[in-house]
Amino acid sequence: MITVNPLEVEGMHFTAIKVELPKTNLLMITNEVGYIMCAALDVDVLNEKLKHRKVIAGRASGVRTIDELLHAPLEKVTEASKAYGWEEGMSGKEALLKIA
Repeated sequence: MITVNPLEVEGMHFTAIKVELPKTNLLMITNEVGYIMCAALDVDVLNEKLKHRKVIAGRASGVRTIDELLHAPLEKVTEASKAYGWEEGMSGKEALLKIA
């Protein structure tokens, strides 16, 4: 099942996406600028093979819900996201508010 819901974070609007897969979930929160995602996101591919696209993205591990994704620290971010002040260790919520 795929669930897509609007998500408001401190008055800013995002889209929360949950894809239920066998034995795991794929979780994303996005807007028109960038996104955060569960550990399924391969930041190295974005930084190396797709660097020219300048994707704004970050990854958090061990999350099972959209709420956990919001509050978990980002373990890895793309090089392009650093232009928006994203850093490894900041919460997903903090990162999202920087691109709102």
